Amino acid sequence: MADVSLKEAALIVGVVAACYWNSLFCGFVFDDVSAILDNKDLHPSTPLKNLFQNDFWGTPMSEERSHKSYRPLTVLTFRLNYLFSELNAVSYHFLNLVFHGVVCIVFLKVCKLFLDNRSSVIASLLFAVHPIHTEAVTGVVGRAELLSSIFFLAAFLSYTKSKGPDNTIVWTPIAVTVLLVAVATLCKEQGITVVGICCVYEVFIAQGYTLPVLLDTALQILRGKGSIPFSMLQTLLKLIVLMFSTLLLVVVRVQVIQSQLPVFTRFDNPAAVSPSPARQLTFNYLLPVNAWLLLNPSELCCDWTMGTIPLVESLLDVRNIATLTFFCFLGSLIVFSLRYPGDSSKTVLMALCLIVLPFIPASNLFFPVGFVVAERVLYVPSMGFCILVAHGWKKLSNKSVLRKLSWVCLTVVLFTHALKTLHRNWDWESEYTLFMSALKVNKNNAKLWNNVGHALENEKNFERALQFFIQATQVQPDDIGAHMNVGRTYKNLNKTKEAEESYMIAKSLMPQIIPGKKYAARVAPNHLNVYINLANLIRANESRLEEADQLYRQAISMRPDFKQAYISRGELLLKMNKPLKAKEAYLRALELDRTNADLWYNLAIVYIELKDPAEALKNFNRALELNPAHKLALFNSALLMQESGDARLRPEAKQRLLHYVKEEPQDANGYFNLGMLAMDDKKDTEAEAWMKKAIKLQPNFRSALFNLALLYSQTAKELMALPVLEDLLRYYPDHTKGLILKGDILMNQKKDIVGAKRCFERILELDPNNVQGKHNLCVVYFEERDLIKAERCLVETLALAPQEEYIQRHLSIVRSKIASASATEQSALPAGGTGTGTDTRTGTAAAGGKKNSFHNVNKVKTEQKTTQATAEGNKGHSKTKKQAEKTNMDKEAPKKSSEEIKDIEKKRVAALKRLEEIERILNGE
Repeated sequence: MADVSLKEAALIVGVVAACYWNSLFCGFVFDDVSAILDNKDLHPSTPLKNLFQNDFWGTPMSEERSHKSYRPLTVLTFRLNYLFSELNAVSYHFLNLVFHGVVCIVFLKVCKLFLDNRSSVIASLLFAVHPIHTEAVTGVVGRAELLSSIFFLAAFLSYTKSKGPDNTIVWTPIAVTVLLVAVATLCKEQGITVVGICCVYEVFIAQGYTLPVLLDTALQILRGKGSIPFSMLQTLLKLIVLMFSTLLLVVVRVQVIQSQLPVFTRFDNPAAVSPSPARQLTFNYLLPVNAWLLLNPSELCCDWTMGTIPLVESLLDVRNIATLTFFCFLGSLIVFSLRYPGDSSKTVLMALCLIVLPFIPASNLFFPVGFVVAERVLYVPSMGFCILVAHGWKKLSNKSVLRKLSWVCLTVVLFTHALKTLHRNWDWESEYTLFMSALKVNKNNAKLWNNVGHALENEKNFERALQFFIQATQVQPDDIGAHMNVGRTYKNLNKTKEAEESYMIAKSLMPQIIPGKKYAARVAPNHLNVYINLANLIRANESRLEEADQLYRQAISMRPDFKQAYISRGELLLKMNKPLKAKEAYLRALELDRTNADLWYNLAIVYIELKDPAEALKNFNRALELNPAHKLALFNSALLMQESGDARLRPEAKQRLLHYVKEEPQDANGYFNLGMLAMDDKKDTEAEAWMKKAIKLQPNFRSALFNLALLYSQTAKELMALPVLEDLLRYYPDHTKGLILKGDILMNQKKDIVGAKRCFERILELDPNNVQGKHNLCVVYFEERDLIKAERCLVETLALAPQEEYIQRHLSIVRSKIASASATEQSALPAGGTGTGTDTRTGTAAAGGKKNSFHNVNKVKTEQKTTQATAEGNKGHSKTKKQAEKTNMDKEAPKKSSEEIKDIEKKRVAALKRLEEIERILNGE
């Protein structure tokens, strides 16, 4: 076995880097979204054991909706990417590029087993630049192909060392081979097919048998004319060990998927559900289609499902000629490689093995798969294709007539393939560019129209997305998902009627009830979402809640393990004020998935509705155990701790809110509630800072503005509160408590009676029965020295709140002052005279030389924003009420001094003179 030189390795790595450098600028597209962005198994908080219990997409293998693709080692590499760079796509693409380079180098080493050095390098270069590999290399999920290929080739290389001197068996390489096969299979299922290649290698390459020799030996043994040669016995022993280990791996794999095949629909693979002979004719036609993609990768498409390749339904279909030609060519190569001895036939045989055997799991010949054609599954088969091409090129270049032409053709192929690969990488830059490039190749695939619509929908371009979704329904009128997409987009455009119509069309396309027939075998799990979406739409109408509940129950009846239906129904039952039934729904969902943090969160919300905060907090804590970064659980559990009034819980509540603002730095609610906690702990400076942070993020944050103003008023910074209250009332002119606080500050601090009066009058315009506002207006009248009006006002206020002792006390004070003022005026009037023009300020002064007043009672509550939060759109709500009172104590009138009495006498004389002047005016003098 020739080693790979440093120059050869550098050349291969340089070519790979030149072809795939722009893949580093691509994002997560297509299947990357499910495998990377939506896969919780990548998160450090998820136990490592989950990787070996879930499928490639993070769905438990035990669930029927699982794709059954078991690739834990590939997911482990994604998790390592996440550990170092989280969701930075560059690191994921870079690692794919590195793995492709490693595959190319190992493949070069394999090629040197069957080709000369120059041909081996050419085969490896062709493999490195082939455009068919862009899906496997540039698409992040293609890493499964890359990793599996590395161990696939390593297992084969290890097996080639199992033949010792004099045809003895070396068991260590065989043991290593079995281990590497297991690892390759844990990266992707097709890794197990290397065992077949090892068997072919052992019989036809290592032992040098040809098919005629094997047949002749078998006939001799059957006729009793000979015995099995010792070398053949050794070969059989090695093959038995390989086959037994393979069988063991297959048994384990079947146990992992729990003997269940994944559920695919006719949209994923139309031929799989077609009757004979259409199914057989179509599946056989797909073989030359794949071969053509290897031969001419000019038109590549990321999705070949649905109507991309029409069914071959008749023997008279002209496409059957392509099928016949393909099998004739393949058969001739097989006969040549098995019948004739020599290096050329051995090379062709191993190339055919690399093409055929790894492709068998995706061929639909033994079991249906979830696609029609997939370019990424041609990654390993293309190795055999490249060996064939390199071998053919070698034959041509050895002929002097064709030597120059062969070099020219090779150069053109390598250069054009490299350019195509480089250009194709840009298609994977975003979902929009990827699916638009696919539509250029194929316009008969409704899934492509849907996916372009999804890309536009993610950009909030709903109008344009709707056009693509509608086109999808026209291309495939019975596509349930397309009609669901139309309905959802109409909903986003607030066209409820059209949305409901589209959902009803999708619902009508669902299979009808067949007694004894299992729905799960006929319905794609995501199609059942039509019931969820329709129910979510109509439940906005309070009169149709029961109808929505019926839809949820229908979905559950079709799939009792449909977790989302229980979650959505639980939320609806909360809305219908049926918390006990909501609790039952969430508990049923938890039976299906106890590791779902969102479900524990939902259950906590139910317990809040059931007035059981202790149990609610337990469930919040359970959610946080499963997902320490669960933002809603962090936030609402902190609020629950805060409103409990237990000072011992405040430090933990603060830590959770700090964690929340770290996760959601742009959410003003987190900073606001940190401010409220600081106010509870009397940390005024800290509270002020948090409130200001919340207002900076959300300038119209009602509760933050008011509580910051209240904080200032409680800490003797009333004048700083005024501009904050101005901002509050600019956004919310009808904010009653803000008007009360502003009026209080204007009257008691600024001595702006007119401004305060406007505030209180505005309150009564909004709510004539507002006791605080009316009482404070009474105080304004008192400050204006209009005692009669103040008395009338207080009588009316007392009628609104007869239980309020402070109103009764203030009314008594006013009446006593009125009586005192009347007595003063009577003693000042001439005999027989009446005073009707007494100045109220004089009267007040006469009642007591120093102004005696009572302050407006300003019962102001801090505001706590009620937060309603849901996980996956299916949670209830958490209510909090945080309040504090700020009350100005009433002041009693002090006793009058001798100086005050003298001042009163002076004012009596002045009042008498004014009365005389009024009388002269009234008498016409």
